[in-house]
Amino acid sequence: MPFKLRWLGLSALTLVLMGCKSEVLDPAGPVALEQRDLLISSTLLMLIIIIPVMVLTVWFAWVYRAGNKAADYRPNWDHSTKLELVIWAAPLFIIISLGALTWVGTHMTDPYRPLAEDGKGQSLEGVEPLNVQVVALDWKWLFILPEEGVASVNELAVPVGRPVEFHLTSDSVMNAFYIPAMAGMIYAMPGMQTELNGLFDHAGTFQGTASHYSGAGFSGMKFKVHALDDKGFADWVAKAKQGAVLDSATYLALAEKSEKNPVAYYGQVEEGLFARAVNLCVIEGKMCQAEMMALDMKGGTGVATPLASLPGRNPALAQAGFVTGVCTVEELLAASLPERAPIPRTEPLLGHGLTLPGAPNPLATLPLSPSDL
Repeated sequence: MPFKLRWLGLSALTLVLMGCKSEVLDPAGPVALEQRDLLISSTLLMLIIIIPVMVLTVWFAWVYRAGNKAADYRPNWDHSTKLELVIWAAPLFIIISLGALTWVGTHMTDPYRPLAEDGKGQSLEGVEPLNVQVVALDWKWLFILPEEGVASVNELAVPVGRPVEFHLTSDSVMNAFYIPAMAGMIYAMPGMQTELNGLFDHAGTFQGTASHYSGAGFSGMKFKVHALDDKGFADWVAKAKQGAVLDSATYLALAEKSEKNPVAYYGQVEEGLFARAVNLCVIEGKMCQAEMMALDMKGGTGVATPLASLPGRNPALAQAGFVTGVCTVEELLAASLPERAPIPRTEPLLGHGLTLPGAPNPLATLPLSPSDL
């Protein structure tokens, strides 16, 4: 390729890249503004070391080149107190400054911290935040607005100047929720709920994405966020009201793996759907995590006292040290009474709830009956 054509191509590519929008450096809310300032301040502090090192690298290479016979060559030089002070003091200053900036910035951008003021410095006291429930699905984003009674897929609208309180979870694998112009990235994990607070200072359409790899359709997990005035937000909610009903069956169908899903709206949301999504029990009849943990806190199956102390219980059951199952008496008897072939072992098993080597098994000769269970 001729030299002029090569430079012409590079110039055209540069012009194209200049049209790209860097949302990280163009914040639209107080949290993103704080993060941008922290990024710029940290970069400038590090340049105090980087620029002199780069300049000195070029300077040393030029001064001590093979052709410069006039260079001051000192093969036996090994120490300079002044130089040592500069070499150690400068990095120490950078580390202390970065530590202070990070400490303050971390608290200012805490995702769980409610916003006290907007990006213009105006107080948000008394302003009720908009509650948005977010579920990361394979591979799409589900947004539920419980106060408005609507939901959407791969699109969200929020009012300008009103704080937004996100509650996030995931249906299957861990993912990361990120709206660069609004707030920082936060993880969405199955069986857990995280929180993120943010706000848009001005109207516009902004990009949201998944910033954590989650499988084949990860690259298509993008969504648009519309920051609208009060009328525009009301119109968006009215449009969403025309959508279908989001119930458990619809959610389970939506949770199936699919890529590049189009925007969808739901005009009615089943009550408690997000709580069941967090507890991984949208499937009818499945025990919720919260219920399972509550049973575990009480000793299993809701029994808060030792098995031996319960009236009518056989004390030998308590010696086993574990709960046999969460099921009906009939199911437990059906699973326990039939004889099973012994498992060949070379070493005795040890652990909580197991008999000691050589000790009689309290359950071996125990006649199981409904009154004992």
